[in-house]
Amino acid sequence: MKNLVFDINVILDLWLERQPEDQLRLIASLIDGQRSGLARGWIASPSLHVLEYLARAQFKREGADPEEAKDRVKRLLANLLQRLNPLSSFGFHQDAALLAQTDLEDAQIVAAAAELQGPTAIVTNDKRFDTTGTALVQFRPAEVSAWLKQLPAEQLPNEQPLAFVDIKTQQNAIRPALEQQIHRVLHHGQYILGPEVTELEQQLATFTGAQHCISVASGTEALLISLMALDIGPGDEVITTPFTFVATVEVIVLLGATPIFVDIEPDTANIDASLIEAKLSEHTKAILPVSLYGQPADMGAINAIAARHGHLPVIEDAAQSFGASYQGKRSGSLSTIGCTSFFPSKPLGCYGDGGAIFTSDDRLAQACREIRVHGQSARYVHSRIGVGGRMDTLQAAIVLAKLPRFEHEITQRQAVARQYHDLLAMEEQGITQKQKQDIVRALPCSSVAKPLPWPKPDRTSVFAQYTLRVQDRDRLQTKLKEQGIPTAVHYPVPLNEQPAYRHLCCPDCTPVAQQLAREVMSLPMHADLSAVDQQRIVTALKASGV
Repeated sequence: MKNLVFDINVILDLWLERQPEDQLRLIASLIDGQRSGLARGWIASPSLHVLEYLARAQFKREGADPEEAKDRVKRLLANLLQRLNPLSSFGFHQDAALLAQTDLEDAQIVAAAAELQGPTAIVTNDKRFDTTGTALVQFRPAEVSAWLKQLPAEQLPNEQPLAFVDIKTQQNAIRPALEQQIHRVLHHGQYILGPEVTELEQQLATFTGAQHCISVASGTEALLISLMALDIGPGDEVITTPFTFVATVEVIVLLGATPIFVDIEPDTANIDASLIEAKLSEHTKAILPVSLYGQPADMGAINAIAARHGHLPVIEDAAQSFGASYQGKRSGSLSTIGCTSFFPSKPLGCYGDGGAIFTSDDRLAQACREIRVHGQSARYVHSRIGVGGRMDTLQAAIVLAKLPRFEHEITQRQAVARQYHDLLAMEEQGITQKQKQDIVRALPCSSVAKPLPWPKPDRTSVFAQYTLRVQDRDRLQTKLKEQGIPTAVHYPVPLNEQPAYRHLCCPDCTPVAQQLAREVMSLPMHADLSAVDQQRIVTALKASGV
């Protein structure tokens, strides 16, 4: 979405009705552009006090008494800030503004606007407004509509490479909340286990339905601490999948236990629950399924197996599926323990490393809380072996700023996935959702790109990735890269074929994982991916011979 930063004179024209009625309606519609999806509107913070002063002075000149003028401007400002986002101006902006341009007011607006991500225009009636030294453009209100209709450079074919995950656009959408949360931490200075950490844990527990949320330093730490809380160690076996990021297995081995690999389902890439019981032994101490690509594994079947065999604990690795659901329950709350990651590219990510553990078991929750602070049960009393696994307060604050938009982003991700699906394979009219699922699962991996996975009827997906099965993947990736379209492979080598782990299981024991590792390829996926960009991606795919 493009950005419009409004100069003071445009707002004053509206408030003081200094333009013809049609021009006033136009200005009002531009200010409301964010609501209609046209553009994201901003006003630089330094402009607000100038705007307040000028409007109040004019109302007094028109005969209003001082209190009446003050109240009137206060109401106008309150209304304006419901329609436009305040754009912060930092100390370094002021230095730059003083040195860069002769008009300090313009310079402050320009310095703040230059921080925005994406195409940005100043809306002004000042023909001499100075944007020297920046990539900003300026328009009178009547000229803005034409600019909004133009495709930005990054959406023109072969002009600019697309982002695989677009964090910048998301940042623009929540910028005021981000700044507020970060400033709050900088103000109180409690960078370790500050109040934002507790607030985040409470909100995430409510979101998932789990009784407890324990925030930790990363998704890897979440898995490690969970296994430690379950006393997993040497001689123990943990059932898991070979088709995942290495952290899932890494933590098992670090504790001296042995991962036992079970092959995956071809249509979801998640662990095949029907194969688990054959791999159980007297040494099995836990089952660790991964909910890959955003869709939960078959947690009902897995939990039933665990219950039949001595109530084995089940740890869901929900790093990619946080926000998804299984039979009406949120991923992360589907088993003994759920773990997730807030790595920046995850569906709910911070701006560094972070993670969380979810459980409704009071004893396990207490153990996890102690382990994350070096096994400390009281100040300098270490009751168990632990690690330094706390989530820092700044990262917690960032996730808090993102949470209010998360449900919207889940819906948008699902819409993007549906659009991909339609563009790739389902352009025929009248096909039902059930028919779509049946067709997708029946598609061979040949000249047609097979979307993987499509959510099963009893669960939803947050589409952490939108993944296809393709032939001649390396050639296809090269062709797409030449057209500015990034791709990724999750994952090119099953863990039982990795040098560090191949002694644990023969590669041929997991043939489905082996096949998918040769064929999977993920396309750009994020909540703000436009229909234009999706069309560009799919057109490039088809032109490349898929």
